[in-house]
Amino acid sequence: SLLVNAAGQPRKEKVKLPSSLQGRKPDSIPNKKIEDPVAGKVNTSSLTKTRQHLSGFHLIPHRVTLGVLKEGCTYAATVILKNVGVNFSRFRVKQPPPHTGLRVMYTPGPVAAGLQVELEIEIFAMVSGGEDTGGLEEVSHDIEILTETETLLLPVRANIL
Repeated sequence: SLLVNAAGQPRKEKVKLPSSLQGRKPDSIPNKKIEDPVAGKVNTSSLTKTRQHLSGFHLIPHRVTLGVLKEGCTYAATVILKNVGVNFSRFRVKQPPPHTGLRVMYTPGPVAAGLQVELEIEIFAMVSGGEDTGGLEEVSHDIEILTETETLLLPVRANIL
């Protein structure tokens, strides 16, 4: 129950439900053009009354936190982009600017329904000169993944020592 905690006592603060249970995706911007006339339309009777979009991607995990990195080294993390729609769908990644040290490597092309692709997020840990930050600089950037129905934002955070 949301009203009591694991010990059976009333909760002091309200439980925040994850966005996946609230019916929305974290960090996504819907595109204006939703229906692609070339991709075809699903006319299955079991799907005609649902209000959910029948196309789209999910990011697993939906954010990347790399922690403390040593300057001058290269680090990588893998993110899975899964097609949760009923048709094949395409995507592309808008590469981050070079001063962030980030690069996304992936295989372009259509992704069939239910399948997934791996995105490798690579960061070259570098400190952009200038002010003295006490030896620790924070890198924070949202990688844009453009799909047919929405723009997904993948937050990448790291601290460079």
